[in-house]
Amino acid sequence: MAESTASQIIDAIGGPGNVKSLTHCATRLRFELVDGGKVDQNRLQHMKGVLGAVPQAGDRYQVVIGGAVASMYEEIMHLPEMANAGAAAKSANNGKMTDAEVKAAERAKARGKVAWLDSFFEYLADSFRPILGVLLGASIIIALVNLFISLGVIANDEANTSLMFIKAIWKGVFYFLPIMVAYNASKKLKVDPWLGGSIMAMLMTPQFTALSDAKTWGDAVKCVENATLGTTDCTATVFGLPMQLSDYSGNVFVPLMMAAVLALVYHGLKKIIPDSVQLVFVPFFSMIIVGVLTAFIIGPLGVWVGNGLGVVLAWMNGHAPFIFAIAIPLLYPFLVPLGLHWPLNALMLMNIQSMGYDFIQGPMGVWNFACFGATAGVLFLSIRDHDKEMRQTSIGALAAGLLGGVSEPSLYGIHLRYKLVYKRMLIGCGTGGVVIAVLGWLFPSVVASGESVRGVTTTAFAFTSLLTVPVFNQMWVYGVSIAVAFAVSMFLIVTLDYRTPEQKAELQERLAQEKADRELEAQAASAPAAAPAAAPAATATAVAEAPAAAATDTVNAPVAGHVISLDDTGDPVFASRALGEGVGIQPTDSTVVAPISGVLQTVAETGHAFGIKSDDGVEVLVHVGIDTVKMNGEGFSVAVAAGQRVNAGDTLVTVDFDKVKAAGYSTTTLMTVLNTVALAGVTPKTGIDVAAGDPVLDIQH
Repeated sequence: MAESTASQIIDAIGGPGNVKSLTHCATRLRFELVDGGKVDQNRLQHMKGVLGAVPQAGDRYQVVIGGAVASMYEEIMHLPEMANAGAAAKSANNGKMTDAEVKAAERAKARGKVAWLDSFFEYLADSFRPILGVLLGASIIIALVNLFISLGVIANDEANTSLMFIKAIWKGVFYFLPIMVAYNASKKLKVDPWLGGSIMAMLMTPQFTALSDAKTWGDAVKCVENATLGTTDCTATVFGLPMQLSDYSGNVFVPLMMAAVLALVYHGLKKIIPDSVQLVFVPFFSMIIVGVLTAFIIGPLGVWVGNGLGVVLAWMNGHAPFIFAIAIPLLYPFLVPLGLHWPLNALMLMNIQSMGYDFIQGPMGVWNFACFGATAGVLFLSIRDHDKEMRQTSIGALAAGLLGGVSEPSLYGIHLRYKLVYKRMLIGCGTGGVVIAVLGWLFPSVVASGESVRGVTTTAFAFTSLLTVPVFNQMWVYGVSIAVAFAVSMFLIVTLDYRTPEQKAELQERLAQEKADRELEAQAASAPAAAPAAAPAATATAVAEAPAAAATDTVNAPVAGHVISLDDTGDPVFASRALGEGVGIQPTDSTVVAPISGVLQTVAETGHAFGIKSDDGVEVLVHVGIDTVKMNGEGFSVAVAAGQRVNAGDTLVTVDFDKVKAAGYSTTTLMTVLNTVALAGVTPKTGIDVAAGDPVLDIQH
């Protein structure tokens, strides 16, 4: 029975024992691993059903699946081998962290000088990811309602009970969004998520909102008009102290700030309150302390920060709309891969909550459709070139983009793997930005307050897809802009291509090899049918005439240098012989060559590892340096591709070993015979100086 894709992913990620935790967002499986070095990235990237594989800091790893990510996540979590994932190592060590976990924790601490910034953006992202599905669902409902109203199918009448019911469906998502964000943010900070949600819900109760009713409370409540935002700000006297009152529905800054303060209070209380009564008194004191702080300080401060940022961007949109409309689509291609787009998403929600409309999503949509246009261009070329693998990837990515407004499958599955895509796509982003800037200036939007606003606006948070075009006030302006961005990107990809000459040559070589394999299979399948009576004799003749594969008696040095034992390489995995018997070579030259003749089974994109199988079945692994996978190909110039046939002495990769040393990694090149156990013996020759091509391993069959 064929191994399922879920099982293959877990196997390639290093096995269930290497998984500390697994979550997913709209398109990606998000792994936290014991050791990120165990991941077989090349296998993942060429696995059917996987659009891309992205290593991250701190032994975290992302596997891009696309729209089917939720189903894949469920399939993985129901695998029998995943039953104890993340817990087995601790159980086997009496609940203590294993050596591998300690090592992983230390790596996480040393992510760099801006590790706190990485953690901050991860906090933002994990506070929103779990609710992307409901946000997307709500945005599609909004789009359909607007479309039906514009077509006259639904009457835009406040007395229309059917319309009010439909509005309640999507307004429920955005009204109670602060509670959802508070729940996720608290969970991210290892705080009882229901506690975070409850504190945020306090600010949205009828009792709290009633405090702003000056008619009820008289002089205890004072309200003033905010001319900039068109809102009313009220202050109530509570416990003899002034409390600024705000409408917290749809606010995202306040729950994010509240959860951070709650984490400090919650974990502090757990340190001083006895375990036996923590269940009662930790929530009790947390609700009182953080509830009061949120009502008096955190809430007003969060509203002020959100409104302030919104006012700054609104000023820029009003006074420099051309710069704003062009800058947003040009910045997004760099913000999304780094996860830096989450603050802007929060601002969009804040703009809608405070001003009643948002002006960022229009230019953002230009970037999205430039992205999708580039993917469409790749799809066109993949169909023309008969590239089945890329055709499947681009179809899935394009469907996720045009129907869901999700750009990650395109980015991780295609764009970041082929750097020329960005050069073409950015022109589409800029062109679309110019169009939306010019048309937005000539035909301004009129918002609910009657104010004329430069640029394209929307009253709803929406994923910018084909289905959500109707949510924009200047629908035709937005439609023309995204169409231009899409068309320009697609045209440039189709005419100029997205691959380098080397990448196109690799494709042609791979396609030729696949064609040859199919022809051989067809010949093998048709031979018995052509002459069934003579099959035994013909087979015997073929066997007699076919030359036997030359026996591989030696394996040569892949690089010039001094040969050492695997025990002296400093890598415990290789020293354990888990990857077979072999040698380490301390290189004195920059060229790494094939140690045997055969077919390349594996070529790491980073250029640090190559797997070759000889005609008689000897499997050799060449691993250039130790932990050099983390260099992401920097300093490695790969000369071959997976599936290619090489002869002993052919160049595999040219390496800048000085750069490897400067990065802090060992240059020792390791070579092992992976199927040592299937052979009679593998004898290394160590303690000698060799040139590339000199024998260093004797093979006994």
